[in-house]
Amino acid sequence: MTDRTELLEAALDIFPEGIALINARGQVAFWNKAAEAITGYAGMELLSRHIPGALAALVTGPGDQGTSGGTHSGPETSAHGALVHLEHKLRIDVLVTMRMLVLRNDLGGRIGTAAIFHPAENAEGLPHGEFVSGSNVEVEQSEFEARLQQVFDEYQKGGPSFGVMWITVDQAEEMRKTHGNVTCDAMIERVERVLANGLRQNEELGRWGDDEYMVLSHEGTAETLTAHAKVLANLAKSADFQWWGDKVAVTVSIGVAQVGRYGSLVDLLEKAKAAMFTSYQAGGNQITSAAGGQECSPS
Repeated sequence: MTDRTELLEAALDIFPEGIALINARGQVAFWNKAAEAITGYAGMELLSRHIPGALAALVTGPGDQGTSGGTHSGPETSAHGALVHLEHKLRIDVLVTMRMLVLRNDLGGRIGTAAIFHPAENAEGLPHGEFVSGSNVEVEQSEFEARLQQVFDEYQKGGPSFGVMWITVDQAEEMRKTHGNVTCDAMIERVERVLANGLRQNEELGRWGDDEYMVLSHEGTAETLTAHAKVLANLAKSADFQWWGDKVAVTVSIGVAQVGRYGSLVDLLEKAKAAMFTSYQAGGNQITSAAGGQECSPS
């Protein structure tokens, strides 16, 4: 029989917000899956241990000075909580919106605290695809966003050049309207598998919205990046989806952008997004490069 603690932990793991429960001794008693995705620290690394210095703001709050990585310079707040800086396990600064709650027993004695947190809206408005709040997509997107920021920071320090492909599935919106979310999600997962199989060794695929993906590529030029986008678009067409005997032809719209032309990650993603919309509005099954704005069909 499932006990009460197991049920509570399962329920808390569903939440899209990071949840950390800290006991009266200052040790981590619970760390949900969203907390893992936001910080990079697995629950097994932290349970029954004190919060590492990089995440000190989860116990000290926004007004205190902790150790390196967990400090906050002022009482900055948002409409939904305090803004604090954490340091991701990959040594990336992560700004989160956090609420702290004191936990008490039936007699009013303090037994610990709860920190509830989620990534704050990027100050520059980092663009991403649309997703239903609370879905797993939100967590996956946050994880890949941290990876993109890491690669961009490395590039600014002299690291390798890279580019991105912003991909949307052309038939997704209509599929959701006519057949519902479950059917559409099955189609999206089919497309994801096909795209993943088509990646080169120097590429990574991440979820960027309910119907959207982002490819991080270390192709050397915008031309080679666009050429490989054509390959992926052709592969996506092989993901023809069967539903109740009906065959749904699947295509994708792709916008590509190379980092060397832009001074920030925000600019890079905005250009890739605009290029993707250009492809989509042209009827789909198109690739558009932010470098030249040229539309082309995969073949």
